[in-house]
Amino acid sequence: MSISEKQAQVSVNTASINGYLTPPRNADDSLLAELGYKAEFKREFSMIETIAFAFSIMGVVGSVASTLSFPLVSGGHVGMVWGWLIPCFFVMAVASSMAELVSSMPTSAGLYYFAAKLAPPKYSALASWITGWANITGQVTLVCSIDFTCAQMITTAIAVSSDGATIVSSGATYGILLAILFTHGLVCSAATNVLARLNLFYVIVNVGTTIAAIVALLVCSGDNKVSTKDAFTMFENNTGWSNNGWAFLLAFTAPMWTLTGYDSAAHISEEVAGAQRAAPIAILVGVFGTQVLGWLLFIACSFATASVTNLLTGALPLPMGQLFLDVVGKRGMLAIWSFIIVVQFVTGAAQGVDASRVIFAFARDNALPGSHLWKRINRRTQTPVNAVWLVMAGAAVCGLLGFSAAALSSLAGASVIGLYVSYATPIFLRITSGRDKLVPGTFSLGRWYMPIGIIAVAWVLFIVVLLLFPPAQTATPVGMNYAVVIIMGVFVFASISWVVSAHKWFHGPIKNVDDPRSSLEGKEL
Repeated sequence: MSISEKQAQVSVNTASINGYLTPPRNADDSLLAELGYKAEFKREFSMIETIAFAFSIMGVVGSVASTLSFPLVSGGHVGMVWGWLIPCFFVMAVASSMAELVSSMPTSAGLYYFAAKLAPPKYSALASWITGWANITGQVTLVCSIDFTCAQMITTAIAVSSDGATIVSSGATYGILLAILFTHGLVCSAATNVLARLNLFYVIVNVGTTIAAIVALLVCSGDNKVSTKDAFTMFENNTGWSNNGWAFLLAFTAPMWTLTGYDSAAHISEEVAGAQRAAPIAILVGVFGTQVLGWLLFIACSFATASVTNLLTGALPLPMGQLFLDVVGKRGMLAIWSFIIVVQFVTGAAQGVDASRVIFAFARDNALPGSHLWKRINRRTQTPVNAVWLVMAGAAVCGLLGFSAAALSSLAGASVIGLYVSYATPIFLRITSGRDKLVPGTFSLGRWYMPIGIIAVAWVLFIVVLLLFPPAQTATPVGMNYAVVIIMGVFVFASISWVVSAHKWFHGPIKNVDDPRSSLEGKEL
């Protein structure tokens, strides 16, 4: 029997919970019940709002402003233009494979649930455990990275407005981070219908500011623009690596950091109406839209950059701030920079919602210490408020790394590695042990799932290795890439906990559809 037939059958029946009859479920909740979970959220995200959420979480102009230094160092103009475009094709392969999985299994559990269903039964729980911890690592560190960069944007604005007289210390920057995290905690604790409406505002500000930035850079740079040939072909290696080819590859850090978080459509799928169709469309449209606008913005940056060296040696924390100051002047820079700060702020808010849903789902399956607290749904808002504040607390701890520039940069790499490992694991299982296990949803890759999946997994393997390398050929304590320390720390913790105890009590996703409480007595799916 197909999923659609099952949905039709289940939706006309009543469910029995502890001996009481409940009203008929809609198709979304019926499918969720087949996956093993009861409906605990209100489905108040429409397709447009789901697309807006997936798009907003990548925050084009804010992310480009945050990561401009990577392509400037690793290739200059070539790094900006082609260092963005090339990874886009491979990221779309990852996104397409993920969209197929989400369409088949639309649940907040997302990636670790996919891994459990597609792995060989003997290794199902282990695959779920590894994927879940990798995803949580990426989610929480990404919240910190986004919000810390937002804090740096604010310090940049302060420096420009005071003509360099006020330079905010690392301690004060951390204080700004805490204030942003607290505000995000309040926003992310709101009811689902409020979050859904907010994302329409997010996407308008995001797209509008990106277009304004592109126009401002191209128009206001005037005769100071570089030639078209230089904008697309001038290469500068400022990395310290003697091999220019390898130096250029390091520019891929910018798009890989930006093009993360699109798994958010899976994690809010239990709050989406028509999730089987809306979630995969949101992933594909969100990724493609971000790729196109991001490339256009980097092209505009390339044309407007008269001197790569001047941007890299400027006094401001972020080279993008220096670029706007050089091109549009102090007042113009502060005007557009204020909107970029707003974009970065709402990007962090969207990521906070995403991370909290991952924490909630993993706790619902009793995989976290204190799971009974983090899987609790607030009765008033019907959202996982406790999980929200756990995310903010974790991000605040990670923010302590901001006192070291090298550690902060490594945190960004760790977030990308954690997320993409969690993306690639179920895709790898899909093309190996899970070839005949997936029940297609409304979006399917058909026979193309295999080549696309192979490309996706190969790309992630490559990018993980790339992001573990230091930025210069001669590593020093100050310039070292500590992403491997962060990732290995989580991996060692997850491995030891699995060997010592978790393998005895964690058996993968837990069925709770017949139990009104997410209890420890839940049945293994």
